[in-house]
Amino acid sequence: MKYLRLDTTAAGQTARRSWLLACAGLLAGVWGLQANPAHAQEFPPKKNVTMVVGFVAGGAADMGARIIAKRLGENLGISVTVENKAGAGGNIAHQFTASGPADGSVLLLGSVGPLAIAPHMMKLPYDPVKDLAPLTMAVNFPNVLVVHAGAGIKTFAEFLASARKNPGTITFASTGPGSASHLAGELVNDMANLDTVHVPYKGGAAALQDVLGGRVTGWYATMATAAPHIEAGKLIPLASTGAQRVASLPKVPTIAESGLAGFNATNWYAFVASSKVPKPLLDRWNTELVKVLTTPEVVDQLNKHGLTPMPGSRDELARYMAADTAMWGRVIRERKIVAE
Repeated sequence: MKYLRLDTTAAGQTARRSWLLACAGLLAGVWGLQANPAHAQEFPPKKNVTMVVGFVAGGAADMGARIIAKRLGENLGISVTVENKAGAGGNIAHQFTASGPADGSVLLLGSVGPLAIAPHMMKLPYDPVKDLAPLTMAVNFPNVLVVHAGAGIKTFAEFLASARKNPGTITFASTGPGSASHLAGELVNDMANLDTVHVPYKGGAAALQDVLGGRVTGWYATMATAAPHIEAGKLIPLASTGAQRVASLPKVPTIAESGLAGFNATNWYAFVASSKVPKPLLDRWNTELVKVLTTPEVVDQLNKHGLTPMPGSRDELARYMAADTAMWGRVIRERKIVAE
């Protein structure tokens, strides 16, 4: 019987060590792929990608999501389906995403309410910081205080005067407790010492119908929803909530210009995913979403709906969310706002 002879020379031992290290590296790579299949997954995910929105179809979030999803799907050659999961001020959609798969197939166009406001108002079944991973800021925009044409109110000064003369009778709609449209109204109440009454809805479409019908006095609405009805004369714009006037309504002043100096309450939507998704996939989604949000045609389409693209890094979004969380937490504590 012949036996293999071990080469004990220095050269032989060096060669043997190199061979063993190569085998160990190969085995480690195979084990790593088996233990962390998400890392090995091709990008984009082979199955359809879902873009979740926390509000019903027809509102600003839904419109923005559909514009972005269409171009994202075209860029990647995949199907990106917008799925509306309305309710609880958007928290249902955020919880759904937080508990979603780790393969990167579910993206959420999150909103300021669930991400920066709701944690101060209620006990959530998810943690926006721990369970959701930031991808990129999507859009930033002010709301516009509008009233129905039959309200007999033409300016923000008249709105204040009517609210002071008839405390508890002026109502304002919102897309849910803790939403940006709700907090804007509460901030006006606080700064102007008013008693206007909050009327929450599950989404923009339902709120719009009751404002148009005169069942609710007004609404701190998004331009995407309100613009056609402003143009038709059915809604009267009184003032915008941001630091600058809305480009499409240059004659409509800001609330700060109209008597409440320093008022600034902007709305925003940002992309997040489940924190279970591996970092390489999160980083790749950032790259692809930023590419879409800087495409001239997409920028133009979003601008037409009053939405200003604000893409950036994942870290930038994390810092922005933290700052807004702190600001709205202070307002909620001072106003003693609670979930309804």
